[in-house]
Amino acid sequence: MTGRSERRLLLVWLSGVGALALFIGLAWYLSPLDPGVVPLQLAFTPRRFGAIVHAWPAEHLARYRAHLPADFLLLACYGAFGHLLATRTVVFSRWSRDGQAAAKWALPLAALCDVVEDGFHLWLTEAPRFGIAWAYEVSAIAAGIKWVLLAAWAIGVVVALYGVRRSRGDAARS
Repeated sequence: MTGRSERRLLLVWLSGVGALALFIGLAWYLSPLDPGVVPLQLAFTPRRFGAIVHAWPAEHLARYRAHLPADFLLLACYGAFGHLLATRTVVFSRWSRDGQAAAKWALPLAALCDVVEDGFHLWLTEAPRFGIAWAYEVSAIAAGIKWVLLAAWAIGVVVALYGVRRSRGDAARS
């Protein structure tokens, strides 16, 4: 392997390990919140959002708000990882051009949705804004799209890795 290809793969690994470490750390940090973060992310109405936030003691709301800067770093890492894995490795190489494009942009698009969600959550948890129902809807739609993209990408990785493994097995048998 050349120095250049090693550096290209190093960025894939660094972004992936960074995303995983941040995800685990944030999951641990937010674990005391009950109800959890995902129900808040998918709260489409001011009433549902308010019910979750008001179920938390003040220190849990402060904990949630304090995690958001690290969440911005997480979304940058997972967005970069998805793009780099699709463009700098052979994982999706057997896919069609459209499939490769979808794999390349799924996590950056999920990260963009996460930016929208986090931005609204910073604003919506700062003070009650129950008269602005569309803000809760946009935030929850962005979060829903994010989760669908993350799940689809994860399934795609499993399918792609199975294809790579299978093709290597076929090549070894011939």
